[in-house]
Amino acid sequence: MEPFQTFEGLVCPLDRTNVDTDQIIPKQFLKRVERKGFGSCLFYNWRFDEKGNKKPDFVLNQPEYAQSSILVARDNFGCGSSREHAPWALQDYGFRVIIAPSFADIFYNNCQKNGILAIRFGADLIDTLIRRATQESFMLTVDLEQQRLSAPSFDAKFVIDPYQKEVLLKGLDEIAITMTYEDEIAAYEKKQTAAQ
Repeated sequence: MEPFQTFEGLVCPLDRTNVDTDQIIPKQFLKRVERKGFGSCLFYNWRFDEKGNKKPDFVLNQPEYAQSSILVARDNFGCGSSREHAPWALQDYGFRVIIAPSFADIFYNNCQKNGILAIRFGADLIDTLIRRATQESFMLTVDLEQQRLSAPSFDAKFVIDPYQKEVLLKGLDEIAITMTYEDEIAAYEKKQTAAQ
């Protein structure tokens, strides 16, 4: 997993509440188990019509948001079934940061496990970010070490669990975390073998 320290990206306003995982990545695309290749399926039913043509009114189909890497949404983002494919699709599309007032717990944890920084912000700050991103294309800088979001005329601190922060800063997934205990595991196995 790539370490997350400071990141600057284009903000995409998704002005919707209760965006569930089936809207993020519809069930018909869940047949693969590899983590790559899901970006083209992200928000598929919102992005494309029944013939596969892009719907021009959906935000990601608008040219000014095509290269977005920071998504700002409303309450309860990532609700629904607990499919890890949802953060895979967001990440494969290019999103590194998701900002919302609240997230479904499993989705929030799956983001952290896959290197996506999910940030909870109050509704007033979300209103500000969505309004600004709707009025103009703008870049936002995310400093995980300082827990700060900044842009011209915008500066805000965010809260994150210290463990999640450390894991993201170091770019550790669950296997990499386990491997940090490799010496202790080897010593334990050696001790168990000797005791038999």
